[in-house]
Amino acid sequence: MSAPSPRLEAALADRYKIERPLGQGGMAMVYLARDLRHDRLVALKVLRPELAAVIGAARFLAEIKTTANLQHPHILPLHDSGEADGTVFYVMPYVEGETLRERILHEKQLPVEESVKIAKEIAGALDYAHRHGVVHRDIKPENILLHDGQALVADFGISLAVSRSDGGTRMTETGMSLGTPHYMAPEQAMGEREITAKADIYALGCVLYEMLTGEPPFTGTTAQQIIARAVTESPRPITMHRHTVPVHVEATTLKALEKLPADRFASAADFAAALDNPALTASAAAMVPGEAGRARGWRAKAAVPLAVVAALALVALGWSLSRPAPAAPLTRFALDFPASAAPMAERPIAISRDGAYLAYTGPSATGAWQIWLKARDRETPTPLVGTTNALSFTFSPDGRWIAFTLTAGELRKIPIIGGAPIPLADRTNPQRGLAWLENGTIVFVGPGNRRLFSIPDAGGTPTPIWVSDSLASPRTAFFPYALPGGEGLLFTGCIGGASCPEGLELRALDLRSGKDAIIATGVNRAEYAATGHLIYVNTSGALLAQEFDLKSLRTRGAPAPLLDSIANSTGFSSFALTRDGTLVTRRGFTAGQASYELAWVDRGGGEVGVDSSFRFRNVFYGANAGWSLSPDGTMLAIGLNTRTGDNLWVKQLPRGPLSRITLDSLPAFRPRWSRDGKALYYHSRREDNNVKYFRRAANGTGKEELIFQTDTAPGIFEVAWAADGKTMVLRAGGTVATVGGRDIMIAVPGVDSAPKPLVADPQFDEAAFALSPDGRWIVYESNETGNVEVYVRPFPAVETGKWQVSVDGGRAPLWARNGRELFYVNGARAMVAVPFAANGTTPQLGARNTLFTLRPELYLAAQENYTPFDISPDGQRFLMARQVRESTAPQQPLVVTENWFTELRERVARP
Repeated sequence: MSAPSPRLEAALADRYKIERPLGQGGMAMVYLARDLRHDRLVALKVLRPELAAVIGAARFLAEIKTTANLQHPHILPLHDSGEADGTVFYVMPYVEGETLRERILHEKQLPVEESVKIAKEIAGALDYAHRHGVVHRDIKPENILLHDGQALVADFGISLAVSRSDGGTRMTETGMSLGTPHYMAPEQAMGEREITAKADIYALGCVLYEMLTGEPPFTGTTAQQIIARAVTESPRPITMHRHTVPVHVEATTLKALEKLPADRFASAADFAAALDNPALTASAAAMVPGEAGRARGWRAKAAVPLAVVAALALVALGWSLSRPAPAAPLTRFALDFPASAAPMAERPIAISRDGAYLAYTGPSATGAWQIWLKARDRETPTPLVGTTNALSFTFSPDGRWIAFTLTAGELRKIPIIGGAPIPLADRTNPQRGLAWLENGTIVFVGPGNRRLFSIPDAGGTPTPIWVSDSLASPRTAFFPYALPGGEGLLFTGCIGGASCPEGLELRALDLRSGKDAIIATGVNRAEYAATGHLIYVNTSGALLAQEFDLKSLRTRGAPAPLLDSIANSTGFSSFALTRDGTLVTRRGFTAGQASYELAWVDRGGGEVGVDSSFRFRNVFYGANAGWSLSPDGTMLAIGLNTRTGDNLWVKQLPRGPLSRITLDSLPAFRPRWSRDGKALYYHSRREDNNVKYFRRAANGTGKEELIFQTDTAPGIFEVAWAADGKTMVLRAGGTVATVGGRDIMIAVPGVDSAPKPLVADPQFDEAAFALSPDGRWIVYESNETGNVEVYVRPFPAVETGKWQVSVDGGRAPLWARNGRELFYVNGARAMVAVPFAANGTTPQLGARNTLFTLRPELYLAAQENYTPFDISPDGQRFLMARQVRESTAPQQPLVVTENWFTELRERVARP
């Protein structure tokens, strides 16, 4: 925002004292100033120099006198105008309050009654101005001030003055635009010479539409696209966005938005009158309100002839439909993306229902990732600012919004044209998908995957719509998909937690009854095709179609194979389908678990591989990945998934041999070294489906020793030993636990083995803890604020104090070996270092220092509730897992098939 020039301040010094900038627009820069003569605050507006040069100061000042003569309670008056040191300015009252734009931004949709009241007040101001020969030409929320419960229209006459430049030069011929694309009438956007009062009526219709729905009637990524839609398309019915809007209010708004000026209201007064006429309907809105009664009588008399005409039209239509229409040709092609905007493998893709936009996950400038949009009519994709670290996303039914989840679990939505993301919920499983239903609700997966929640897309309280029916053998849910009509939902699930040991199953949920049933097995995710089929990918990467009844939510017949080699990375979309039959697929591979290699990452983000010959897969059971450096930093204990199952191994660093430590087929994971480096402690799932804690010599000799077990599932998933070597700190509760199911406990094996709460609030989750090297402090993550943050407390006297370490999201905390620093990963996937010292029982936390942002390939699961990295003994490097991209692997292009329903029908018709 530009500060006033010293010359301008000096030129106005005897009349106005400029205090600070207020804002800037397309025509003027606005400053808060003090009127020295009257000792009052005013808004000083300075015309942009390029405009002043084209218009001419004398002409502008002559035209703006019109505004000074407009006296109306809903028009912001003009105090002063003039020229100072070659600068043209005008002065208006400074109004305490907010603009209508600010109100819409923080409330999204205004109450219907208030929206109508504001529109009527604006209409009153417009009607008065129009009767005095003044057309505003730039009605928009930014020019509507809300003060003391009243609407005030600002900048009356300014656009008129600008439009009449010296020498008859039209502003459109100078390359400068008058008006704002979202609110410009078609005739104004097309550059018509004569712009009448009906352009203001159109703009007011746009403003009322936005107050009611939260967005203008026509949107787009560019001004040209917005104008093209305004000229060629019809606005969507308001009741599609908001069913509580009265019919006559919708009819009034849509009549104001007619393309032809002659089809709009004759005056702003007629517009205001229509808003008070409950008898007005969409058909009657085509006439002046006073003529509606006469028109209804005429239509009643004409009913029979119209019925005859309609019948003849239906006969003609039937004849035309009986002739076979030529089939649209099937077209298949791969999309080419620049490297800086290429879709990331094993990440979601989505397409709007009308096929206008493709959304995918791509790189960001910070080294993380973000959502990118590829418009059908544009050559290059563009990033959707504000979506960094988005994991799941979906389009709204009308294609104008995208809902997405962030790594910390927040659910947000954002317009596809860009803008500030709007928060909706803060506790989701962000990796497990979203669905946006036609009834205006968004479905997401709750933490633990055992519940599906629904929340209004305008915000509100989440409501559970599906809950797992078993605690002993929990059924999980993910990848919800909205079926047409808003009464049914598909989702994928399994029994036994995140690893799905009993296989994937596709389920249909009847939203009317709340009942669900299995309709297919071995399915990652599914979508519905308008041909009456479910389209889904099985675990081998085959794309299949099966007949599906939307009423009964049941499949019929056998599945028919369509395509093969579809990407099948469990957890992400591998295909997307529009309602008119455009199919987008990710081809070229069937992914199982990701493959990783070890990498050292220094404090500046530089990466160095450890051993290029050592590639591995993390433990599969429950996503319980974990590794630990020996006290001297020469060996690594790590949980690996191999052909023998999930076991623990020890690797000599950097390029030494790999030795297996656990030898049975039962899952073992998350190792920790003893203080002397001679033994390993680890977790293992045993026959009773409970997780127990064991110890074994680090060289693999001897037998494992059971150290601790709990009497009830799900067992323990994190353990640390206090400095006395006898007291054990543990975290109970696994990924399928309910909210508040993860707690930090304390026990003394062999003495007082019953775990007692240490940090255990039943309403929240506490996890990912670590004890300081001197044993006096415990650091952990908790979601008690609604966001996951890092905290530190004294140990074991945890109730004597608590200090929040992170402020912008924090997880996976870890101490430096010398105890002088704390590390954690913030909500933007950046590694943060915090200096730590202690003054008695009070910690001294230094300034948070962002070290580097984790690239997408560096492993850090969204809800690990554990710390999946370790740090070198000198505190200068982090040992992390880095996903491997095989150089010999086939490319994974996005393939678009237009008019795909032609091929679909042929395939399902084959015997």
